Amino acid sequence: MKRQILEEIKANNTIIIHRHVRPDPDAYGSQCGLAELLKASYPDKTIYVVGESDPALDFLYKMDIVEDEIYKEALVIVCDTANQARISDQRYKNGKKLIKIDHHPNEDQYGDLLWVDTSASATSEMIYELYLEGKEFGLVLTKKAAKLLFAGIVGDTGRFLFPSTTEKTFRYASALISEGIEFTPLYNELYKTKRNVAKLSGYVLQNFTLSSSGAASMFITKDILAEYGVTPSEASQLVGILGDIEGVKSWVFFVEEEKQIRVRLRSKNIVINQLAKKYNGGGHPLASGASVYSWEEAKQVVNDLEELCQQN
Repeated sequence: MKRQILEEIKANNTIIIHRHVRPDPDAYGSQCGLAELLKASYPDKTIYVVGESDPALDFLYKMDIVEDEIYKEALVIVCDTANQARISDQRYKNGKKLIKIDHHPNEDQYGDLLWVDTSASATSEMIYELYLEGKEFGLVLTKKAAKLLFAGIVGDTGRFLFPSTTEKTFRYASALISEGIEFTPLYNELYKTKRNVAKLSGYVLQNFTLSSSGAASMFITKDILAEYGVTPSEASQLVGILGDIEGVKSWVFFVEEEKQIRVRLRSKNIVINQLAKKYNGGGHPLASGASVYSWEEAKQVVNDLEELCQQN
């Protein structure tokens, strides 16, 4: 499949790369790392990256503005996006051919070519593998591309702490560092915390709920967001802190937005992606997302999580 993808890339002069909405470092890293690989390897091709920007990640890369007519003769590649509904910029359908590159469970099998590897720690790890496959045919890894791919791997492995981290992950990370990237400034940018977000984290630690079975939950309403001056996206960054608390097996983090309540599900070893699927979501076995539309429905998610923890 990697060879087929490389052949498609070689055959097309215009390539537009997408990723998912509400991007994280792996979304940016895989999308923009691939773009930098292709720009360096094929200077005569036109490569675009599109999608909503996240101010917290703009230091990594800037998105392009692409006119509708450009899609007509373009190869479209979507990185790190399991479901079509989550693709940022729905014009991805307008290209002449579509490729999906992802490491989430392949429940939505869209695209003319699909490369899905659920054993990969990050889609950025897969893009590095694509480089390894293609370097004998002229693919060039620049320092800028290496930095983006490293950022993606760091983000999706929680700085190499998540169970998805493998020996291969460390080998690839080491190879990327050997390209001369400075990872300390990168870490500083990825993990710096605004003062108001830090204060909200204190509120979370004082107000979360933990049951005797090990199910933890936290509800962030619009009023709380307003009180601390924090956006829903910034609040969602705090989901991981409940996992450090003794006695927590799995946890759910709710953040109220204008039209829905975002559900962030996390677990240490209990599989929770099927629970996410029940509530309009999905994701990895131990890290998933979903959406609900009332606090009553949110309480039902907590009850379902409680049931899972009691069974395990």
